[in-house]
Amino acid sequence: MFDAKKLLDQFLGPQMGSRAGGMLGSGGMLDKAGQFGDIAKNNPLKTAGIAAALLGTKTGRKLVGNVATVGGIAAIAGLGYMAYKNYQSGQSPQTVAQKEPEILLPPSNSGFDLQSPALSNDFALTLVRAMIAAAKADGHIDANERANIMDKVHAVDLGSEAEAFIADELANPVDIDDLVAAARTEEQKVELYTATRITIDPDTRAERGYLDLLAGRLGLPDALIDHIDATVSAAKVQA
Repeated sequence: MFDAKKLLDQFLGPQMGSRAGGMLGSGGMLDKAGQFGDIAKNNPLKTAGIAAALLGTKTGRKLVGNVATVGGIAAIAGLGYMAYKNYQSGQSPQTVAQKEPEILLPPSNSGFDLQSPALSNDFALTLVRAMIAAAKADGHIDANERANIMDKVHAVDLGSEAEAFIADELANPVDIDDLVAAARTEEQKVELYTATRITIDPDTRAERGYLDLLAGRLGLPDALIDHIDATVSAAKVQA
């Protein structure tokens, strides 16, 4: 099995050209997220290929602040943790949406910890599948678009096993029940919805419907979903 966490980092890698904040220093979130930063620094155009082809074609938005800098699984966990913490503290989602988020390293007892056993290779793979499913939500990825995406994937040289996995996910129907079943804890459910919400914005009825369906299947409170939506929205700007 290939390294799903590394693949997730390459789907949502550090955006070196963005209006980014600090790197969170030695021993911070970027260090704990993996070693993808060197790849991004050395070849940012190749790194952005998958995101540009799969994630950025519809919204034209990009992540900002240190969310963009850390990228990958750290961005998903960090945004999910922030939304969850704000929800529990009773903050208003409208207030959250007005501030660019500065994500923090989730504490070890939060359930969002990057070193948590729950953040396994299998669950990282589920997050990649969720992002691909979200990108397909409005039906815009036809055979020609799939070929374009796979050209970008091949250029990044992920390896034959990872390429075959992406090709299968792009070609096959979305199994939302399978995605939901893989999220066993409340924190994993938050991360699954967060990864999906990072991928798409509800600009079409189909996308809004997909997000609503996923939220309903996950069984997360409406107020928590509102916080995730607000937190992710605040982290994205028009490119």
